[in-house]
Amino acid sequence: MEQLFLGIDLGTSAMKLVLMDGQKNVLAQITEKYQTAQPDKGWIEIDPEIWFGCMRAAMEKILSGCDRTKLRGIGITGQMHTLVVLDGNGRPVRPAIMWNDIRTKELIPELKKRMETFDEGEYLSKTISTGSPAANLYWMKKNEPENFKKIRKFLIGPDYLVYRLTGVYGTDYCEASTSCLYQIHKKQWSQEMRAFLGLSGEVYPPVRGSVQTAGTLTAEMSVLFSLDGNVKVLTGTGDNPATAVSTGCLGRGYPVISLGTSGVLMMPVAEPKEQARGKMILFSFDGRSCSYLVQGVVQSNGNTFEWWARNMLGEADFSRIDGMLEQGRACSSGSGLVFYPHLMGDKTLYADPDIRGAFVGLGAETKREDMLYAVVEGLCFSFRQLAEEMHLPLDRFGSVKVVGGGAKSHVWVQTLADVLRMPVEKMDGMIGPAFGIALLAAYQEGCVSSLEQISEGNVKVERRFVPDAACSAMCERRYQIYKRMQAGLKYITEGTVLG
Repeated sequence: MEQLFLGIDLGTSAMKLVLMDGQKNVLAQITEKYQTAQPDKGWIEIDPEIWFGCMRAAMEKILSGCDRTKLRGIGITGQMHTLVVLDGNGRPVRPAIMWNDIRTKELIPELKKRMETFDEGEYLSKTISTGSPAANLYWMKKNEPENFKKIRKFLIGPDYLVYRLTGVYGTDYCEASTSCLYQIHKKQWSQEMRAFLGLSGEVYPPVRGSVQTAGTLTAEMSVLFSLDGNVKVLTGTGDNPATAVSTGCLGRGYPVISLGTSGVLMMPVAEPKEQARGKMILFSFDGRSCSYLVQGVVQSNGNTFEWWARNMLGEADFSRIDGMLEQGRACSSGSGLVFYPHLMGDKTLYADPDIRGAFVGLGAETKREDMLYAVVEGLCFSFRQLAEEMHLPLDRFGSVKVVGGGAKSHVWVQTLADVLRMPVEKMDGMIGPAFGIALLAAYQEGCVSSLEQISEGNVKVERRFVPDAACSAMCERRYQIYKRMQAGLKYITEGTVLG
């Protein structure tokens, strides 16, 4: 009998659904958009019931016309860090605080100092930033004490949809390990963080393996969606591990760069390196054995490109934009034009939400094509800096795989190869978190036998980009300028040069 599996990706501004059969064939895809609210400067939040309403509408659309009795599993993934707090009746106490909310930026120095004294505090202190669940819970304690007192359970964004479908609270090792509330070595919630926040142990969700069944559909949900009550819902995981599953990064161990709205560099590692930059993500299928995925983020990636190409240049035709990029690359010989791309702050390298971008080396001869190319090259520089400060041995693998919307630009990917000084391979096929979590649902049902087999036949190298020696040499000179820009900007804006 044919089996069907549904993957749901809870994104920042849209929900994506993929319907797949047991042979990993995608039968349907759908996207439903929604809007977040910005009630104050730096605040970004959303009523979690908007997510549920969107999921309900999207599920009805994608399941229409198919035999719903064949649906065997549902996997849910999505934005990491987003905090949902529930009362004793399982209802949201307040709107969810999104991962890109920066209301806590004034509290981060205080939290870092306090966390340094905790067990595994060096790592917790290094990784906490605006948007972290730990920071947002502390903000609630200080600024919304009445709401804070009502909290009986907290969840991360995708966990809420699992709860709504099953009535079961829980999270996975990925979401727990990136919350800054969890000790990744001891694999347990930090008791010192719990005491500091003043929360009871019952507030913390149980941590399970991503492929473990959280539960089956409640009677209410079974009727609502006209589905068998035995449909299994996975515990699920964050969007980056789900993407890593779909690309083969997690199963085959190679580094992957995702050129999305935010840029992500991820790679499995044997053990975390305390001195390195980047966030360690725990991933576990079964809740017993865990693997590590290290992740670094360029917070402003696709939106930086969008800002310049469409808002500043007024260009909506991507083929024309890529042509302009090619012109800019051709004219970059000997150019000292360098762009610093962190338009919306940075979390991984500097943990600075206030850092902003800049052009250096503008001249009367500078054309808009030159500036567009400098924007893309600056973004590529940020990935190289990430790899260096995360201590990732990219050259060991001979190439880097690249996915995401930015990979549609051949000039962007070629520039990435020139900057990294190594081949970059653009991947093709079904890639993304919704597909990745659907694959995990199929794995749970036995349709896929191993993590390595999950990506087998799904993805392939569409094109290999080899660095151009002359361009790499010019990129190298500009990269040395780029590395000095953060300290220079600090001096200009604050009067202090950081080491």
